[in-house]
Amino acid sequence: MSLEQEEETQHGLLLGCSDAVPAFIEPNVRFWITTVRQSFIRRFLQWTELLDPTNVFISVESIENSRHLLCTNEDASNPASEDQRIQEAWKRSLATVHPDSSNLIPKLFRPAAFLPFMAPTVFLSMMPPKGIKSVILPQVFLYTYMTMFNSINGNRSYTCKPLERSLLMAEAIAASTFLGVVPHFIQIKYGLTNPWIKRLLPVVFLVQASGMNVYMSRNIESIKGIAVMDKEGNVLGHSTIAGTKAVRETAVSRTVLFGTSALIPEIFTYFFKRTQFFLKNPGSLWILKLSCTFLTMGLMVPVSFSIFPQIGQIQCRSHEEKIQPSTEETEIFYHRGV
Repeated sequence: MSLEQEEETQHGLLLGCSDAVPAFIEPNVRFWITTVRQSFIRRFLQWTELLDPTNVFISVESIENSRHLLCTNEDASNPASEDQRIQEAWKRSLATVHPDSSNLIPKLFRPAAFLPFMAPTVFLSMMPPKGIKSVILPQVFLYTYMTMFNSINGNRSYTCKPLERSLLMAEAIAASTFLGVVPHFIQIKYGLTNPWIKRLLPVVFLVQASGMNVYMSRNIESIKGIAVMDKEGNVLGHSTIAGTKAVRETAVSRTVLFGTSALIPEIFTYFFKRTQFFLKNPGSLWILKLSCTFLTMGLMVPVSFSIFPQIGQIQCRSHEEKIQPSTEETEIFYHRGV
């Protein structure tokens, strides 16, 4: 099914639920609020299920059926339900539907598609420079996909014109790509000889660029503010404080992800090149590095997504004065985004 066809069904996903209950609260938001106090280990295990690559190919009909079950079955209000049908329905909903808009996430930008796309791209972006094209193209692809993923999976509870969002994304891609190619151009121009500087310089710039990319692609959340909710999921207003916190937390998780995923393969290859096996099989270096990149990112993606809960908490007294009178609760919640 094409993206256009998926978009035609998105409103059905929302209306199916809103017709099923008197006061519609997005099921995914309800789930994340209920599990907000989960431990890091529980969040990690949850993400290992949601990042299953097969979640990219879940059909729209299957998603609609799962959403209908979650909105009509009383047992579904408890995320810890042992009913296998309900557990599978939660998995499909959380992996494919955006919590803020109740719209389908495009297949290529679902969390389950992140690793298959990013691992080979990170591998190519860390290759020794052989020319201008070999430097620029991997960086452009890396930061184009990263920007689109960050924007699509970020908080969408604010209003934004398509042109405004497109310009924001274009700026993020251009700035991140420029920062990403800098260490490679330095190597080409100055011919760095120190092996550790040659390996660590691209890692440092990748960490900086990945964090900056989150800030630039989702900067509008800090400017316009994002929806904040009570513990029942009722929207109380929009907060720039929550928006800034959501972007900052996501940027931290991305720097951890890409820094670790780029550093560990470089360390492995540095020592591997000093083994007898490499001297006899020099071509095995790139196979090892690609495998190491996949394995490291395969572990670090669920780790980085689990560092902070999907639904964050802020003390009500720390919010803007216009929001504080809206509730008597001491804590209010916001969707951080992926």
